[in-house]
Amino acid sequence: MKLNSLAFRLFASAAVWALLVLPIAAFVLISLHRNAIEQNFDAVLSEYLKSLVAGSAVAATDKPNAPASFVVPRFSQPFSGWYWQISPLGGGSKPLFTSSSLLDEILSLPSESGVPADENNVRQSYITGPEGQRLRILEREVSLGGDGGRQRFSYAVAGVSTKFEKDIAAFQIPLFASLAALGLGLVVTAVFMVRFGLRPLRAIRRGLAEIRSGEADRLEGEFPAEIVPLQEELNALITSNHDIIERARMHVGNLAHALKTPMSVITNEAHGQGSGLARKVEEQVDVMRTQIAYHLDRARVAAGVGVIGGMTEVEPVLEALVRVLSRLHEARGIGIDIDCAEGARFRGEKQDLEEMVGNLLDNACKWAASKVVVSAAIEPKPARGGGQQIVIHIDDDGPGLTEAQRETVFKRGRRLDETKPGSGLGLSIVADLAHLYQGVFELDTAPTGGLRARLILPAA
Repeated sequence: MKLNSLAFRLFASAAVWALLVLPIAAFVLISLHRNAIEQNFDAVLSEYLKSLVAGSAVAATDKPNAPASFVVPRFSQPFSGWYWQISPLGGGSKPLFTSSSLLDEILSLPSESGVPADENNVRQSYITGPEGQRLRILEREVSLGGDGGRQRFSYAVAGVSTKFEKDIAAFQIPLFASLAALGLGLVVTAVFMVRFGLRPLRAIRRGLAEIRSGEADRLEGEFPAEIVPLQEELNALITSNHDIIERARMHVGNLAHALKTPMSVITNEAHGQGSGLARKVEEQVDVMRTQIAYHLDRARVAAGVGVIGGMTEVEPVLEALVRVLSRLHEARGIGIDIDCAEGARFRGEKQDLEEMVGNLLDNACKWAASKVVVSAAIEPKPARGGGQQIVIHIDDDGPGLTEAQRETVFKRGRRLDETKPGSGLGLSIVADLAHLYQGVFELDTAPTGGLRARLILPAA
């Protein structure tokens, strides 16, 4: 999964969303759970507080009585974590009554810390009790006394919060485990959804690869409704591309036919005149034919290179060329060997491959002493982007060329030996065709001592 791919973007979006939502969900659930436990604990403390007030507060008196009826074992054990306290408010006086569990300790009241009271005149908070215990405390203000004067007293009940803190901690472990499992499930689901959702794009990729390699001429298959317009536009583009190439070929053919007739007339008029001018005209007309044929072929190839789906099997082309050239050079006893990799396919048109390899083979046969070897191999492209390429070597055992001569032979119409037949355009045509296919054409020294022609072309 590449960083700049759609699959990574979709997966990253789902993963980031899960990483943001799940911690927020964990925080909310823990807060709700804590609030629920606190409310339950406060309900217990509230019941104790009501019993304490009921057992000691008498409205007709101006002071509370000792809560003799409030007898709960947990409030009798020293430092049990459960405490109650009755104190006057506003005077800083010592408590009037305390639970036996407090011994000589005094509770810090929420009213002393400025905690506001709720609608029931009850204050709730956490304090540090005896021996460093963390306590949850409820404090209620009660006014006692007759019409002669009312005094305010604080009734407080506290309980150790260790137990419900442990309950909260115990709840967090399975919660985190469950959310982690949920997050992992979401990530796995996101991967599945991405792969399943983008499967049609992989099908399009395979279809386009088949079109490019020549195995298909249209993008076929059942695609989702969102991709069907893309499929239709691609097929229309492919059809339009083929139509443009056919029209270009037709125009090239029309031009060749249109030039053929007037040039034939000029040649016929000059033929048989016997004058120097007539011979010069015939000579230049032959040059014109060669140049026109060269440039028309180049225009045809330039148009054909852009055709989508061009693909040519290399081995049949090599075998056909070797059969023809073996017969042509049979009198000289030239042997031609073929070594072609299985499945080698050229991404281009057959006649262009025949033009390039045919020129190189014919040139090798002309200069070879006795043997020509042609090989074709499939190699990975060294350039960025990957892919494969066809590397064709044509070696002969002739005299070969020096480095300076190799540079000279690429010039159009330049021939090193006028005794050999030809126009001097063969290697130039090969170089131009290879360039049009974004390939490479090089000359080097062959292992047999002669000339090696190296042709690198795109593989299908």
